[in-house]
Amino acid sequence: MRAKKISTNVTVDDINSAREFYQDFLGLQTEEFNLGWVARFTDVESGAHVQLVTRDLTAPEDSAMSVHADDVDAAYREAQRRGYEIVYPVTTEDWGVRRFFVRAPDGTLLNIVQHRE
Repeated sequence: MRAKKISTNVTVDDINSAREFYQDFLGLQTEEFNLGWVARFTDVESGAHVQLVTRDLTAPEDSAMSVHADDVDAAYREAQRRGYEIVYPVTTEDWGVRRFFVRAPDGTLLNIVQHRE
């Protein structure tokens, strides 16, 4: 698998309430997307970004990070081959991503995701 980008997922109670801190104080002005339960805020010049998550819409647990993969299906097969715990099977979500959740040996939960091109 090749990781194209890694996004930190920060759990918040309410995205709208957290917006001022992340946009105004940290300067992550661009709201790339906001699905109501997850939103990404980015600095256009540096590329610095964070995803705010209230509660994952379909997965049984919230992930600590999202790894944007070049081939999510190949990554899924490799995670299975290595015997890693799959917490959420590879799924094509209604909002346009294909993803799965895998637990790293240290216990960190990762959302391995590929966006539609």
